[in-house]
Amino acid sequence: MKDARKESHETNKLAKRIRRQVGEAIADFNMIEEGDRIMVCLSGGKDSYGMLDILMSLREKAPVDFDLIAVNLDQKQPGFPERVLPEYLAALGVPFRIVEQDTYSVVKRVVPEGKTMCALCSRLRRGALYRIAGELGATRIALGHHRDDVLATFFLNLFHAGTLKAMPAKLLSDDGKHVVIRPLAYVAEEDLAAYAEAKAFPIIPCTLCGSQENLQRKVVGRMLKAWEKTEPGRISSILRAMTDVRPSQLLDRKLFDFAGLKPGPGKDKRPVSVVQFRKLGEPLFAE
Repeated sequence: MKDARKESHETNKLAKRIRRQVGEAIADFNMIEEGDRIMVCLSGGKDSYGMLDILMSLREKAPVDFDLIAVNLDQKQPGFPERVLPEYLAALGVPFRIVEQDTYSVVKRVVPEGKTMCALCSRLRRGALYRIAGELGATRIALGHHRDDVLATFFLNLFHAGTLKAMPAKLLSDDGKHVVIRPLAYVAEEDLAAYAEAKAFPIIPCTLCGSQENLQRKVVGRMLKAWEKTEPGRISSILRAMTDVRPSQLLDRKLFDFAGLKPGPGKDKRPVSVVQFRKLGEPLFAE
């Protein structure tokens, strides 16, 4: 009996932490506004399940009214259990739409054997989701990328593309028609895995890109996990650094006028950060 009570207590703590982190991300980046219709993209993985569950929970106490509609893109991967998501979402009572589009065959036909499939698969999936969002009248497209995804993308760009770039918590599509949000941007993958287990989400494993062990993203992911094990707190420090950029201390001449820098009164003044403003009051979506 004691073990059951302890487990329940730990699960509640975990849920509260994730809700707080999602609420902070929503407030920091103004992800959700009054009257928004949010298309929650579900893959059948732990992250998107967790995102939908937390957004449904936050909606009950949110200071603004917004709607949720869950969308799954059935990419026709062999063995995909078609009934799992519809049955789960129907039981949950959330509006949903299942869209069938055979991107699997396209990717398998175009990408040579042994090469990574992520780039093409992502482009095809993104195009389909943008189209669906337009059909549904969605004002926001919510993706389930978490903190570790953001950091992995940062290091992939750093190591392989020579750019300081990651996954933004909020972005505008290239055509200017869609706003994409990532409510899990502050949430650790480890917490989402524990939450998914506690909630017994009906996880659907990926049989396409998820089965490619040679992905550089997985290599970087292992690096981050090793760091967190040997240097606890390092990952949180890196994430904080991404919210506190000092252009005058880097080498990008497009962001800071090094050529025009001259001696004189005053120092390089930093703008007041969102974090400083947030100290004046609680974030809108905090518990």
